[in-house]
Amino acid sequence: MNFPAALRYTQEHEWIKLEEGNIATIGITDFAQGELGDIVFVEIETLGQELAENDIFGTIEAVKTVSDLFIPVTGKIIEVNPLLADAPETVNTDPYGDGWLVKIEVQNPGDIEKLLDVDAYKSVIGH
Repeated sequence: MNFPAALRYTQEHEWIKLEEGNIATIGITDFAQGELGDIVFVEIETLGQELAENDIFGTIEAVKTVSDLFIPVTGKIIEVNPLLADAPETVNTDPYGDGWLVKIEVQNPGDIEKLLDVDAYKSVIGH
């Protein structure tokens, strides 16, 4: 299983990476996609919305289950990954690359540092 050290993680299995300035990319972890199984649909209808930390920003549907997606830090959803409309399985095949979910404008970039680092996340999932 892959856990990039440059990312921050949540207890709910999302990852976040601060890109440039206060723009961050969010996705689900390799562990999460493996637990879900074959992803068949991603629904994110929060584009343009300001959400508080831990608010639900969408859902991800696998063959046997639907899971909520939680925003790791307060921010505004500024982009939804367009690939996922036609190829939701991209989250399974490339969770840290082309399978990202949303980009947000982070209200306080320092909040990202409060999230789990790679070692803390690995201990959460028992690795």
